[in-house]
Amino acid sequence: MDSITQAALGAAVGEAMLGKKLGNRALLWGLLFGTLPDLDVLVSFFLDTTNNLIWHCGPSHSLLVMVICSFALAPWLAKLWKKQKISRGHAGLFVFVAWSTHVLLDCFTVYGTSVLWPFTETRIAFNNLFIIDPFYTLPLVVTLVWLAFLRTKKQLPKRRRLCWWGLGLSSGYVALSLLAKWTTSGGFDADLRKRGVTFSRRMEAPTAFNILFWRSVVDRGDELWVGYRSIFEFHDTPVRWTVYPKGTDAFFPYSAMREADRVAWFSGGWWICRPHKQGIWMGDLRFGETRTWNTRKESVDSRVSFSWVFHPKAEGEKLRQEMPETRNPGETMKRLVKRVAGDRTAWEAQPRLTGVHGSLPETLRTVE
Repeated sequence: MDSITQAALGAAVGEAMLGKKLGNRALLWGLLFGTLPDLDVLVSFFLDTTNNLIWHCGPSHSLLVMVICSFALAPWLAKLWKKQKISRGHAGLFVFVAWSTHVLLDCFTVYGTSVLWPFTETRIAFNNLFIIDPFYTLPLVVTLVWLAFLRTKKQLPKRRRLCWWGLGLSSGYVALSLLAKWTTSGGFDADLRKRGVTFSRRMEAPTAFNILFWRSVVDRGDELWVGYRSIFEFHDTPVRWTVYPKGTDAFFPYSAMREADRVAWFSGGWWICRPHKQGIWMGDLRFGETRTWNTRKESVDSRVSFSWVFHPKAEGEKLRQEMPETRNPGETMKRLVKRVAGDRTAWEAQPRLTGVHGSLPETLRTVE
């Protein structure tokens, strides 16, 4: 999740565990340890793109590192808070809870975390929250700002009530997201079953900033199907699927090379690949795409949000991440709201894959 959300969650944990003894300082300590795992971005300045794929949300988010740091920091914090009579055990537990809630929240996103590093490289991702969701963050921020102005002992019970209200509302939103995912997943499954479509696996994740409109990616071996549906649609409402050829033939000549192999690992196999003169372009379909509607051609141009260009013969760094162009995000959100409300034509059009390095837009097949 974004840094503001993680800071707010850490501050709430600090208040819940230390607020009675440290007052507003508990918010600051919670904020610090709630954002500490994301300081791995400082290391990224010294790493190439390939190593960054491994490092970000990697070792610093592992259970092993959490435990080691909790034990290592507990004596120092207990000494620092000696006047407040905070024991080593309480200090160590605070570090662990602030750190682990950060990691757990990241596990709710598509990006996932390497919780079991170094024993396995597999990342844990539940795919039930978008990486930025104001409906999760705002209850925490509002209640924390409010309670920060309540500083007297007489106001302490109200501080704690506000803190738990903020945590409760945000946690309730997470529970709703899991329910929304279960509902939409059943709709996607019903559509595929009705069509008699076979596939090896399927994943669902919410679209940007909400849990009302969901996106499914279906792995059918040589192609990936992408479809959308709202939580308000009946299970028998058909899904319009867009078919992305995977491009295995383009990837195969480079599959043994470290850079291409790391992208395939990072994406969990949800990649598509296209050739170009110097090498290949790869996109990760888990994270969705930016969309631009062309009303004249009655088409929608999709740019994969996470993509890379691999130049095997380039001097220096051979892998480079490409950032998609953001064109008129207000139009996208306007159409998304209409689509959630039931206007399917606001979102759907003839799809084209754009933003592929060295290639013209590629018209994609749809399954109605």
